[in-house]
Amino acid sequence: MLAVKPPAVKPALCSYLPSLFKLSYLSYSREDLVKLLKVSADTKNLKFGKIIHAQLVIRNQTSKECDSALANSLINLYVKCDHVPIARRLFDKMPKRNVVSWSALMAGYLHKGEDLEVLRLFRALGSFDNLCLNEYIFTTVLAACSDGRRVQEGRQCHGYLLKSGLLFHQYVKNALIHMYSRCFHVESAMLILDMVPGYDVFSYNSILNALVESGCTREGMDVLSRMVDECVYWDNVTYVSIFSLCAQTRDLQLGLQIHAKMLKAGVQLDFFVTSTMIDMYGKCGQVLNARKVFNSMQNRNVVSWTALMTAFLQNGYFEETLNLFTNMKLENILPNDYTFAVSLYACAGLAAQRYGELLHAQVKKSGFKNHINVTNALINMYSKSGSIDSAYDVFSDMIYRDTISWNAMICGFSHHGLGKEALLVFTDMMSEGEFPNHITFVGVLSACAHLSLVQEGFYYLNQLMKNFEIEPGLEHYTCIVALLSRAGLLDEAENFMKTTQVKWDVVAWRTLLNACHVQRNYGLGKRIAESVIQMDPHDVGTYTLLSNMYAKAKRWDGVVKIRKLMRERNIKKEPGVSWLQIRNEVHVFVSEDSNHPESIQIFDKVKQLLAMIKPLGYLPDIASVLHDLEDEQKENNLSYHSEKLAIAYGLMKIPSPAPIRILKNLRMCDDCHTAVKLIAKVTNRLIIVRDVNRFHHFQDGCCTCSDHW
Repeated sequence: MLAVKPPAVKPALCSYLPSLFKLSYLSYSREDLVKLLKVSADTKNLKFGKIIHAQLVIRNQTSKECDSALANSLINLYVKCDHVPIARRLFDKMPKRNVVSWSALMAGYLHKGEDLEVLRLFRALGSFDNLCLNEYIFTTVLAACSDGRRVQEGRQCHGYLLKSGLLFHQYVKNALIHMYSRCFHVESAMLILDMVPGYDVFSYNSILNALVESGCTREGMDVLSRMVDECVYWDNVTYVSIFSLCAQTRDLQLGLQIHAKMLKAGVQLDFFVTSTMIDMYGKCGQVLNARKVFNSMQNRNVVSWTALMTAFLQNGYFEETLNLFTNMKLENILPNDYTFAVSLYACAGLAAQRYGELLHAQVKKSGFKNHINVTNALINMYSKSGSIDSAYDVFSDMIYRDTISWNAMICGFSHHGLGKEALLVFTDMMSEGEFPNHITFVGVLSACAHLSLVQEGFYYLNQLMKNFEIEPGLEHYTCIVALLSRAGLLDEAENFMKTTQVKWDVVAWRTLLNACHVQRNYGLGKRIAESVIQMDPHDVGTYTLLSNMYAKAKRWDGVVKIRKLMRERNIKKEPGVSWLQIRNEVHVFVSEDSNHPESIQIFDKVKQLLAMIKPLGYLPDIASVLHDLEDEQKENNLSYHSEKLAIAYGLMKIPSPAPIRILKNLRMCDDCHTAVKLIAKVTNRLIIVRDVNRFHHFQDGCCTCSDHW
């Protein structure tokens, strides 16, 4: 038989090797077989590799020294072809192993993500004194420590590297820096960078990425300046980290400079760089720039689309976000779990429950039902759309919950005025051992405010938050102001604000001002309102509340004064607008507006409803009208506020027992609030109104806000 002996086989020829090998396998030397196994491994040609393995088993005529070389080649083959269990069986049967044997198998486990098995092998390797560990072994072990965030084992490797001198290999140094960076021990990584000679872009990328991930923006800027000073070459990974740094710091000017540098350098863009650029421009409020980057992409994937959708979402362009979702599907790109989450948050911003329900159905079909970021977004969407029961159904069905899940449910119940339910969820959260954060206590303190639980609220603020090492912020103190105000302790609330060392904002003072309005403490209210107007001369809500208080006190001179001040400062009160969605159509109602196609029937329905509730004790609250008019004219103005029109139309078109959900741009007036409670009672319907402050659930003549909003 003719002997054929190719000394070096190119990967491109690998498809011809099986037939070539069948012709002359008996004449191949062991060195040739090792080369053929290497080609099979490099090209992942498992079939040909198994043929060689089978022939080796048949021949069984090798020396012990060559057995190790062939066994190592076979281990390398099965590792690279993702058959690590077979490689492990070969390894375990080897009578004598060398450092290559250990290294090949450890690399296989590393690529499969089994970092713990890599470390077990390394510990076993330590018992063989005759084996000299090399740099390849340590780069593999350090990579396993990085993947598993095992900094203690990494430190032990560091100690051996210092003793052996292997740390001066550049790729070993990079692996050690990467390990410390991934474990967020950036100081140790920087120490190695400074003390061990030599550096490259990989070292800097590891440190910069760790600083960005941990939110250490100032330190990240320092590393960036150092890279510029040392003229370090930047690759795509560098640009991804730097654009992420610009996004965190909202530094648009730096982002533009980096973008310009990248264009001048002619960097070949990939999905990661462009998606990070889109995210940077979105976080800096430059949605048009984000769109330009997106439009410049020749090929787009789901990551690119999701990044652009996120940019629009973060800047409040909710409709555009959902339009992008539709356009993405038209280009036959399937959404992932992040895409669904972004779309659901956009639905929450619009309170578009119908669209959110359609997305929920798609989530189930796509297999993302149990993805925690999607379920968290679903809870948020249902809660902000007024369907707190649906939000709780999603929450109850979750297999695993994180802090965001608990917070979404606690804050959702609180926002709907269901303080008792919110505190029950918080109790469950504590019993399951989940650690609360500052957002959790915003929901908890808000729930205490709804229930007027003064002692409990101060316990959570002063004791429990301290136990969890959570520093109270402005939001928590504002909840305490709301708690004291709701309990009728207005003087105590004012004193709390004066004695607490925090920089109060307009929202906090307006919380107290609103309580003065509800409890008719006009003297204190007037004093606070004047202070708020000094803080923010263009806060239309404060002018409105002050005008309301003057009107209720029949101080028409005060109303005139406020209106004159608003005209002088060019401050205009928004007209009352309410929205009602029926199926896929949104109906818009403006107070006293007759532009709706069915306005005649709607006005008749309003008259009918008001006539039905008068026997229940309804009297129009004409003090809510801010003009000095005749009583009859005042009553007529009250009758056709936007929410009354929307509710009347909902009762006409939405069959019982479906709830009626209304969105309103302003605070509900006292008259509408009283009227809707009675309308819900006489019609036996659940009416949910989301005004600028909160949700109101009207049922059986009651509201979840307990008449304090």
